[in-house]
Amino acid sequence: MDVVVVESPAKAKTINKYLGSRYKVLASFGHVRDLPAKDGSVRPDEDFAMSWEVDSPSSKRLGDIAKAMKEADSLILATDPDREGEAISWHVLEVLRQKKVIKDKPVRRVVFNAITKKAVTDAMANPRDIDVPLVDAYLARRALDYLVGFTLSPVLWRKLPGARSAGRVQSVALRLVCDREGEIERFVREEYWQIAALLDTERKDRFEARLTAYEGKKLAKLDIGNKDQADEIKAMLEGASFKVASVEAKPTKRNPAPPFTTSTLQQAASSRLGFSASRTMQVAQRLYEGIEIGGETTGLITYMRTDGVQMAPEAIEAAREQIGKGFGDRYRPEKPRFYSTKAKNAQEAHEAVRPTDFWRTPDQIRKYLDADQARLYEMIWKRAIASQMVPAEIERTTVEIEAANGSKTAGLRAVGSVVRFDGFIAAYTEQKDEDAPDADDDEKRLPQIGANESLARHAINATQHSTEPPPRYSEASLIKKMEELGIGRPSTYAATLKTLEDRDYITNEKRKLVPQSKGRLVTSFLESFFERYVEYDFTASLEEKLDQISDGKLAWKDVLRDFWRDFSGHVDDIKELRVTEVLDALNEELAPIAFPPREDGSDPRICPKCGSGQLSLKLGKFGAFVGCSNYPECGFTRQLDGPGDGDGNAVEGDKVLGTDPYTNEEIVLKSGRFGPYVQRGEGKEAKRSSLPKGWKVEDIDHEKALALLSLPRDVGKHPESGKMISAGLGRYGPFVLHDGSYANLETIEDVFSIGLNRAVTVIAEKKSRFANGGGRTAVAALKELGDHPDEGGKITVRDGRYGPYVNWGKINATLPKGKSPETVTVEEALTMIAEKAAKGGKAPKKKAAPKAKAKAAKADGETKSAPKKKAAAKKPAAKKAKD
Repeated sequence: MDVVVVESPAKAKTINKYLGSRYKVLASFGHVRDLPAKDGSVRPDEDFAMSWEVDSPSSKRLGDIAKAMKEADSLILATDPDREGEAISWHVLEVLRQKKVIKDKPVRRVVFNAITKKAVTDAMANPRDIDVPLVDAYLARRALDYLVGFTLSPVLWRKLPGARSAGRVQSVALRLVCDREGEIERFVREEYWQIAALLDTERKDRFEARLTAYEGKKLAKLDIGNKDQADEIKAMLEGASFKVASVEAKPTKRNPAPPFTTSTLQQAASSRLGFSASRTMQVAQRLYEGIEIGGETTGLITYMRTDGVQMAPEAIEAAREQIGKGFGDRYRPEKPRFYSTKAKNAQEAHEAVRPTDFWRTPDQIRKYLDADQARLYEMIWKRAIASQMVPAEIERTTVEIEAANGSKTAGLRAVGSVVRFDGFIAAYTEQKDEDAPDADDDEKRLPQIGANESLARHAINATQHSTEPPPRYSEASLIKKMEELGIGRPSTYAATLKTLEDRDYITNEKRKLVPQSKGRLVTSFLESFFERYVEYDFTASLEEKLDQISDGKLAWKDVLRDFWRDFSGHVDDIKELRVTEVLDALNEELAPIAFPPREDGSDPRICPKCGSGQLSLKLGKFGAFVGCSNYPECGFTRQLDGPGDGDGNAVEGDKVLGTDPYTNEEIVLKSGRFGPYVQRGEGKEAKRSSLPKGWKVEDIDHEKALALLSLPRDVGKHPESGKMISAGLGRYGPFVLHDGSYANLETIEDVFSIGLNRAVTVIAEKKSRFANGGGRTAVAALKELGDHPDEGGKITVRDGRYGPYVNWGKINATLPKGKSPETVTVEEALTMIAEKAAKGGKAPKKKAAPKAKAKAAKADGETKSAPKKKAAAKKPAAKKAKD
């Protein structure tokens, strides 16, 4: 028997079917060891020695693998075909060697680029050794990330209370988002005018031409800068005659794009499907690991973590056959197309993302997939097919027009294009970059126009425009930018963005990434005191060195030594800085958001409350805020990015909203260290209410403030108990309260609008979820994921008071922020359960062995009862799943 180790239990089950009973396929569930989250896990003074820790769930997996190895003939390491997969294989092998179960048994490494029977059997027939340079690159990357995080983060915590931490790649990605926000804030709009003529041909066909020259001078975009100029030119054209100077029809060809890489797949899924990067990878992972079709689980796409753009020869041939059958021979080029990537630091060791079988068309496979899987598979299939099709043939027509009015002349141009043969467009067309400004519309088809033809004026239109600031990054455009700069690796982009959101450094608003004050503070600190380490070129050059390690061209410890020598010395210098020096630097760096210009032109640093104090950044337990230098005599404070007035300008101090009609007390919108709030009255007796999540400062008026301050409100008496039902806003959101029992409401608006009947229903529904009329709520499962593959016991997804969670026995693991309960997979659930168990969760008790089995064991000579299994030791570090 041979033991095969893969990462995922779903993959293990499928591969075991392909390989047969001679093999035993076991899952590692991702990484089995990691660096403990404490100082000393990487020790530069000991030549970068690294301490690895195995958490409790991983210890059990490794124990199962070690037990199987005692009876096995060989070990086959078949983890994923990337750097992380190579590292997992290395970790598994190292642990098994420590357990002394390998001995002289052969160890082989195989990689499955696709989970199909052919791909698996071909890989098993071509084993290799563990790629040591690739493991070295992993060790270097892991050590670098650890050293930066655990050296830089404590400096952040001491100098910037409230800051979470700083990572090597995350900090540079955050800088990109913050730099773009700075560009937007500094942007000054410029007015300009565009002039277009609607003209009729001699055949009465109408088209539009735009002004390109006036009085012999070519016009640039901003040359017509005011209405007077525009009106002058418009008047001239309204009295002008128009004649066609030239017509040029130029045939062009548009070539297809290569098949998807990890990053281009994430970008296209964002633009076309609205998927986040992490959602794209989750769906792609499922397509890669396999879908049950006709009683057999089959992988539908190749491995989705890659920056290669080439397909295997047999895949190219299959695509060409499908093109001939599905589209016709005219759509198939004489020779196959070959691609190479232009991305910085790209490694093309693996195939592009493509279907495992081009004969499985999207229409045929759709019935086996859920909606998201079907949409992503269709996009992958079409892009891969299109990559092997002939170019689209397009005719681009340019018409130059002369206008004359007395001695004054002008030039106009009309552009149109016609698709003469659609080519690859028949399968797949690229969408315009979602973040690019709108281009001139040259896709319109022009009517028949002849040279020297006279044209009749129908109308002259002059339209006002203004220049626009650069758009905020979306996930897709940020990933594209990071790839262009060579920052990070494609497989880590989704995890990088999620980390920034989880730390509240950025938020995703309407698919745009907006830096939060905490993120801008961290970026400003790093740019002021660690500039080199957040430079784009420095980070990219470090990535190049890591790639050279994986190619065997550099020694990984040499790279670490070079980095650590400079970095540690710089950190030691910064440690000596006083907080006041840090704040002085940040006051200057963050002046545009900390001290925005005032309408009256007065000094934005002067305290608006006392008139004599100087405003400055202050550091508190919950982060940075703006405060007055005359504290405690003057208690003026506001958030770093302060409440806005609707136009993006910070509101200084308090904003009076009106008075309470019953108490005649003043109602004021304030901003404290914990965010904006409304207040009625003064002193200890003042009534206060924080703004609910989702409510914007600029939308708060007298009416909304009164509504907030009226909470909790009485809804009415319960018809059965006669006790009052009230609605209010609490720590965990909106609720109704009856007889000491709370029931959650869906939105804050429900608090103000809910009536007695609905409130009674909500309370009744809450009570109906109690098991046997008492004890803790027995919440109905939203989704059943099946039994635990090793321990038994049902795994379900449920909805609780604090949000959806995964349940197994007595272990409840809360879903990550933004994770939909419907999309949780069994692999994700097992990872969350393992992490929760490592922190002290209780697993279900195993069922006792049947008595008959115990008697049989005794008959075989067992005289002593088996020792009780010890409870797993609790360890603080939880296993980290792969991105």
